[in-house]
Amino acid sequence: QVRLVESGGGLVQAGGSLRLACAASGSIFSVNTMGWFRQAPGKQRELVATITSGSNTNYADSVKGRVTISRDNTKNTVYLQMNSLKPEDTAVYYCRYIGLRFQSWGQGTQVTVSS
Repeated sequence: QVRLVESGGGLVQAGGSLRLACAASGSIFSVNTMGWFRQAPGKQRELVATITSGSNTNYADSVKGRVTISRDNTKNTVYLQMNSLKPEDTAVYYCRYIGLRFQSWGQGTQVTVSS
């Protein structure tokens, strides 16, 4: 069992920045991938970015260049630094953990970007 708690969401103007954090706890496997997904109203949940325990990263084309995913393994926390935010980035952002045995979702944090 891995519990994920997101924080850092909120309201920001277009062009602004936001930093999301996801704190993981529980039976965390040393080799894992963590990531951020988002779901806008009426749309499917989509991948934003992933990061492996070896710090290899992957980004969706829609956010590439504006978003940086990172992790602090000593704190079991993954971050999503978002810059140059656009109204299209408005969504509920979910943290994701996938290990060999367990996979988990966070509860989500709302990000709203005003134009």
